[in-house]
Amino acid sequence: MNVLVVGSGGREHAICYCAAKSEKTDKLYCTPGNAGIAEFAECVPIGAMEFDKIAAFAKEKEIDLVIVGMDDPLVGGLVDELEAAGVRTFGPRKNAAILEGSKAFSKDLMKKYNIPTAAYENFTDPEKALHYLETAKFPIVLKADGLALGKGVLICNNLEEAREGVKTIMLDKKFGSAGNEMVIEEFITGREVSVLSFVDGDTIKTMTSAQDHKRAGDGDTGLNTGGMGTFSPSPFYTKEVDEFCEKYIYQATVDAMKAEGRPFKGVIFFGLMLTEEGPKVLEYNARFGDPEAQVVLPRMKNDLIEVVEACIDGTLDQVDLQFEDNAAVCVVLASEGYPVSYEKGVPIHGLEEFDKHEGYYCFHAGTKLEGDQLVTSGGRVLGITAKGADLKEARANAYAAAEWVQFDNKYMRHDIGKAIDEA
Repeated sequence: MNVLVVGSGGREHAICYCAAKSEKTDKLYCTPGNAGIAEFAECVPIGAMEFDKIAAFAKEKEIDLVIVGMDDPLVGGLVDELEAAGVRTFGPRKNAAILEGSKAFSKDLMKKYNIPTAAYENFTDPEKALHYLETAKFPIVLKADGLALGKGVLICNNLEEAREGVKTIMLDKKFGSAGNEMVIEEFITGREVSVLSFVDGDTIKTMTSAQDHKRAGDGDTGLNTGGMGTFSPSPFYTKEVDEFCEKYIYQATVDAMKAEGRPFKGVIFFGLMLTEEGPKVLEYNARFGDPEAQVVLPRMKNDLIEVVEACIDGTLDQVDLQFEDNAAVCVVLASEGYPVSYEKGVPIHGLEEFDKHEGYYCFHAGTKLEGDQLVTSGGRVLGITAKGADLKEARANAYAAAEWVQFDNKYMRHDIGKAIDEA
């Protein structure tokens, strides 16, 4: 079949890698794609938010299946538009993608259906938010309601920081219209774990666990980023945690969305905090995580296209979802200065090493070709993923592979997966 993937980052590279391996895939396209994806997919210069052009391209090329990787087009309703054009598409419709598109919606959903989460209040009036904060317990968390590239969350240690946070989100609109509404949330502590899942509207099948590192600097210091690395599985995601989440979180979320008239088909990403009182939901995403996809998908034994089709057809209950009994670690190579300002167009060298080693992957996030030369074109440049028999071996392999790659101003964290040593 002819398959089209929508997106241009490391997540979409991982999706394309799996789609290209499928026996069901005859021809693979990606819009807009990147230099790494171009190795096994035909990249088409159409933006992820150019819905009319994507639909027209899908009809012209007789696309049998579209996989939407990114959050913006999902929340914007690309799936609805493609389905209306008669194109089979994987991902939640607009009314279900609100699970990620509005933090206020998702918090209200959890409250209504007794899904464990931190206590919170929603605000559209900055003055009322400021008044509420005067009697709040600190630290406290401020969240822009809408999509903010994973950066619209501020942890405030005192009232002064919280006032500045309200100004940043609601008045200065640092995250744009995402800050029209804001969630003020109780600060909870514990281990963070990410669990991705396939959903067909009724059935949910969870993938292997993972853990992301959001802060730019070692020791979880510096600014929030789109993710500086991740590992899978999480040693803190025990059988007991899984059983609790199965009972009170996973199926409950799918059932809640269906009860609200918003049946969810696609991938739900559960951001969990393992608190002393039990697991709680920090956030939902309506698609594969990035960079979580880069450690989860290489460990999946199933044919991705078969699983995706089962989600669309409502037959996920017939799928035996399986993952390799090993581990994977991804270290993000970024441009010095990310996420604030950084140089682009810097030549990249050393990627030929990945062709020589089994179990090593180089997922492109911000690259492009200038003639025959691969150069940087974003803040997060590459996701270097390696497998190992266990997490310690995978971590050692990933950091060894990160040294194969050279470009000026290369930056990475040196403690991705260090929590493994504490498990």
